[in-house]
Amino acid sequence: MSATTLRAALLARRREAGAAEVLALTLWGEAGDRPVRALEAVAAVVMTRVRLAAAPGGPAHLGQGVAAVCRAPFQFACWHPGHPRQRALAELPAGADLGPCRRVAARALSGALPDPTGGATHYHAAERLPRWALGRVPAAEIGGLVFYRLLG
Repeated sequence: MSATTLRAALLARRREAGAAEVLALTLWGEAGDRPVRALEAVAAVVMTRVRLAAAPGGPAHLGQGVAAVCRAPFQFACWHPGHPRQRALAELPAGADLGPCRRVAARALSGALPDPTGGATHYHAAERLPRWALGRVPAAEIGGLVFYRLLG
């Protein structure tokens, strides 16, 4: 798929998606190959960022609302131009099984999803140690992801 075609596919998908669908796509792009507990934990990170950004004086770079937080620049790799996860998201087949991601997204948006991360705002795959995580104490490790509370 060419870069232009990829960009067009993503733009079309973005226009069609409401907050629940954007969150479900984010969960699929970030943790779709991991256990449901990991999906729940990533959803909790999104909701924590939404809450922090909505607070007076909150971090504006996170965006306002679920869809904006998910798509904010440099926040979730699956929305980064040129990232392999973005390509996978753009090439997601029309009939792909997003059921678990959609169910977790619906629970998160309704407020029925407990936060297993303790208010984490960042995470990374357990098999990696990014520079920003050096010297930081994780808040939780769930489903192969390591979570940190760096904001709020």
